[in-house]
Amino acid sequence: MSIKIGDTFPACSVPATSGLTFSPSSCKGKNVVLYFYPKDATPGCTIEAGNFRDLIDAFTKANALIIGVSRDSLKSHESFKTKYELPFELISDADETLCQIFEVIKTKNMYGKQVQGIERSTFIFDSKGVLRHEWRGLKVAGHVEEVLKTVLAMS
Repeated sequence: MSIKIGDTFPACSVPATSGLTFSPSSCKGKNVVLYFYPKDATPGCTIEAGNFRDLIDAFTKANALIIGVSRDSLKSHESFKTKYELPFELISDADETLCQIFEVIKTKNMYGKQVQGIERSTFIFDSKGVLRHEWRGLKVAGHVEEVLKTVLAMS
């Protein structure tokens, strides 16, 4: 199963930080920015999470929830969230439920070896749960600002 622009967020239930369970129905009425990142506390992922954190007030005013997703454990996510004071939830997708739906697992070269990992990607759903925008294989620099502009244009 994969998702494309115009599709609604498929029903699912995955563990998130703060003892929560994420499901698309819990976000009805809000725009949702779902961003996939490779690994907690790595340089690019820390910068990206910090950029979302720093613009959280603007996203909130635009009726948008920010939700990060990686294959890290909830314990790792809680530490990452606490250390960098992230004001949004992180989903632990250890079994790759969301990664498969969004087709973000890609072959990467790491230290001369090919490994399967998450391709940095962001998806925006409107307040009715319909996928409106996506970015795949993106670079961190300037990305969060571009996401915010897109969310603001949807309001």
